[in-house]
Amino acid sequence: MVQSAHHHRPTLKQQNKSFKSKHATKGSLKEAAKGRLGNKSPKQLSASATSASQLRQNRRNQAKQTQLHKRQALVSATRIFNGTDGAPRIVAIVPLTNDIDPRNVALALQESLDAPSEGIPESGIWRLRADRFKTSLQFLPVQYNQFYSTLDACKVADYVVFALSSEVEVGAWGDTLLRSLQAQGLPEVITVVASPSPMDPKLKTSIMKSLLSFIQYFVPSQARIFDLHTSSERLNAVRGLCEGKPEDVRWREGRTYILGENIQWENGTLAVTGVVRGAPLSANRLIHLPNYGDFQVAKIMSAPLPKHSKSGHAPGMDVEPALLAEPDEENADSLVSSNDPDDMANEQTWPTEEEMRAGENLIDEDAIPDALTGTTPKRVKKIPKGMSEYQAAWIVDDTDDEDDGEEKVGEDGVVEEEEEMVDMPIHEDDTEMETDGRRTVAFEDLDEEEEEKQLQTWKSRKREEEDDLAFPDEIDTPMDIPAHTRFQRYRGLRSFRTSPWDPYENLPRDYARIFQFEDYKRTERAVRRRMEEEGYGLEPGTRVTVYLKNVPQEVVQSQTYPFTIFSLLQHEHKKSVLNFTVQRNTEYDGSVRSKDPLILCVGPRRLRVNPVYSQHTRGGGKGSNNVHKFERYLRHGGTSVATIYGPVVFGNQPCMLLRETDNVQAPELVAMGTFKDTDTTRIISKKIVLSGHPFKVHRKTATVRYMFFNADDINYFKPIQLHTKHGRTGHIKESLGTHGYFKAHFDGQITQMDTICMSLYKRVYPRWCELWREGGSANGQEDGDRMEE
Repeated sequence: MVQSAHHHRPTLKQQNKSFKSKHATKGSLKEAAKGRLGNKSPKQLSASATSASQLRQNRRNQAKQTQLHKRQALVSATRIFNGTDGAPRIVAIVPLTNDIDPRNVALALQESLDAPSEGIPESGIWRLRADRFKTSLQFLPVQYNQFYSTLDACKVADYVVFALSSEVEVGAWGDTLLRSLQAQGLPEVITVVASPSPMDPKLKTSIMKSLLSFIQYFVPSQARIFDLHTSSERLNAVRGLCEGKPEDVRWREGRTYILGENIQWENGTLAVTGVVRGAPLSANRLIHLPNYGDFQVAKIMSAPLPKHSKSGHAPGMDVEPALLAEPDEENADSLVSSNDPDDMANEQTWPTEEEMRAGENLIDEDAIPDALTGTTPKRVKKIPKGMSEYQAAWIVDDTDDEDDGEEKVGEDGVVEEEEEMVDMPIHEDDTEMETDGRRTVAFEDLDEEEEEKQLQTWKSRKREEEDDLAFPDEIDTPMDIPAHTRFQRYRGLRSFRTSPWDPYENLPRDYARIFQFEDYKRTERAVRRRMEEEGYGLEPGTRVTVYLKNVPQEVVQSQTYPFTIFSLLQHEHKKSVLNFTVQRNTEYDGSVRSKDPLILCVGPRRLRVNPVYSQHTRGGGKGSNNVHKFERYLRHGGTSVATIYGPVVFGNQPCMLLRETDNVQAPELVAMGTFKDTDTTRIISKKIVLSGHPFKVHRKTATVRYMFFNADDINYFKPIQLHTKHGRTGHIKESLGTHGYFKAHFDGQITQMDTICMSLYKRVYPRWCELWREGGSANGQEDGDRMEE
């Protein structure tokens, strides 16, 4: 029997699935159709055409609704300016050169309004009715070289008109003013050319381009400049002032301000008449008068303008003022700005000189052995097996007292503040140790002028700043004062970034006077939410007369122009620790040192401060221990944190630091920035580095000199870690002799060219601020709190 070969059944043959065209792309379908419409019915074709037309109609309706919403928002924003009897648009006229008269600029703009020239005052505020644009303008002409008046005018202005000249360039004063206004925050800006004589037609194009390029450097939004000698451009400039919504200034959001049109004083009560702007005005909030401080509201009365007849501008019947608001005694803010420290309950006060002398008389010399203060070691725990004496020195019992020595008390019994190298005496021996040439110069017999010149060069602040930049934090140990006395406030840290530091340890007296927020951001949100929920206050656009209590008569006698008032938010009168992030002005070349007296402009306030600068932590955070390194100088190219004692600030308000000069109206802009927070636990730690020279070196062990000059100082600072400029770390093993030599051991081999260093840290604090007053000094640090309750 013959068997046939085996074959698979044909049903087992593999068959792939056909391609599903429904997953094809639009491009492939178009390619396959090649323009054919397919087998669609006329009904389907009409339906697709209808859907496309509906989509177009929907887009048109959506665009129309968006346009309508924008128009409604614009009408709502400009509602307070509508009508000639509405709130006027405040226009600050700022000349940037000395050949421009701001009154002539206002007259040129008034000519385009076709407004009557009668009644226009020679100086002060001008109010003009712009019937053509159905609004009114309020001109604030500011004279050239009036720096602080210009700042105040721009704080309340809706528009700022910068007047340039085609003949005179903007000088240093105008450049500083523009930078200051840029840091303060500018509203809508319009730039005009207001030269006394018209420009040459042949040179006009190039001059206008040059002026536009100049103003765009400070105000990039400027697209053109108007020539007031041309009637059409005058009209366009006026149209820009009268139409549209002025640009908002962010720091004014949520704040009430009034431009004083009429000011009267009687028996300690100041009456300020003006239009409410910004946020609603509450009688329970305090009012800040620039240059004079904070005051309480007595009452708020209505102050409507007299009505005009239809035939002309003749005044009609006057409306009697009515009482609009009075403060609530329970909810009204108090003028108490600082706490009254209780010295009896304060545990951080230092004993007086009499108490120290009395304590010395009670000491039994036989009972207590002789020992220098600070040399007695702390009680340590039991040393574990295998641990060195240096490692065990860091194991301090939690119950030990952390007092690091007595303070240096002066003759008057006041604890003296440890400053940097200023308090340290300079010895001739130190200067003679450098070079023979320098020793020869020291003994030259020079004339008085040359001697004075060399002395000023030696004491130059610039030289000190250069030395601090080349050798940061390094100082010389004094020879006539023990190091443990000179640096008794300093301590050693194993790690600057992670070592714990109690923020409430050894606080100064000023800390007992300030207020502290448990959560500053939450408090700010609660204040703003409460202001919105209560819904009280007079709406913006209302013309009122605000009566302030207990105002001194000098406010009227030395009345500043323009006269403005600002309403403060709740708690903004209380003093606390304020931190600002600041940057140096690139055009300022002077030296800026910590605690230098400066003028701080933040919001409506101007304060005389002595800020302390510290490093700005990356990301703006606190780090692991909220310890930040003190900076002796505010340098270019970076961001630093300036810390002061001052009234609380809410919101991201801009700030700037000014330095006074011989000309009060020509200060120097030092730095600008923004408000950061009111963190009272921020620790600013000043670092000093004591350096020594390796006298003898044997591998990892070295004999060091010139860091200390007696054995007691070596024993006092023995637990603190040493480091070298080449990256080695070590510790002091023992003292050698009586002249300050000691043996140190390191974790690696030491070279003769290395430098031995020891880092010490001390917490520093700012100084109490004062209210700065234009044309005079502040009346003490409590000038704004003269009527505390």
